[in-house]
Amino acid sequence: MGLFSFIKNAGKKLGIGGDDDAPDAESVQKELASHDLGTKDVQVEVAGDKVVLKGVVKDQSAFEKAVVAVGNTLGVSAVEASELKVADAGAAPAPAKAPVFYTVKKGDNLWKIAEAQYGKGKGAKNTLIFEANKPMLTHPDKIYPGQVLRIPDLDAA
Repeated sequence: MGLFSFIKNAGKKLGIGGDDDAPDAESVQKELASHDLGTKDVQVEVAGDKVVLKGVVKDQSAFEKAVVAVGNTLGVSAVEASELKVADAGAAPAPAKAPVFYTVKKGDNLWKIAEAQYGKGKGAKNTLIFEANKPMLTHPDKIYPGQVLRIPDLDAA
């Protein structure tokens, strides 16, 4: 549960390389820091088109958002997060729980995704998906095919 796949030719472009070029570690680190997710103790390494995240994040939400933030970068096909731990108040950092991610398909919108993930008649829960993907999402209508979104657990919402 530490390797997450992404679509290499979909996402935000960092740096000046071509579309198939993976960004450098410094650019990915800056992109991650720009979202202010509680990832200041995370180190970023780039190995080919794979980004490796190591260190400690403040909570499960920060873990999932960090994976999505760097994975939705042009040129990145995978994020390895097996060495990324979640801080637990008063205890030693622990491995993260298995997150639920969804890859946007052509014709999708957050309502359709909510119904597909939570069940028929639960499209109104689309706001939970939008909120779970802030600050990477700035508007509910600005999703694109190939983008990977966090799907929060209804029990935790």
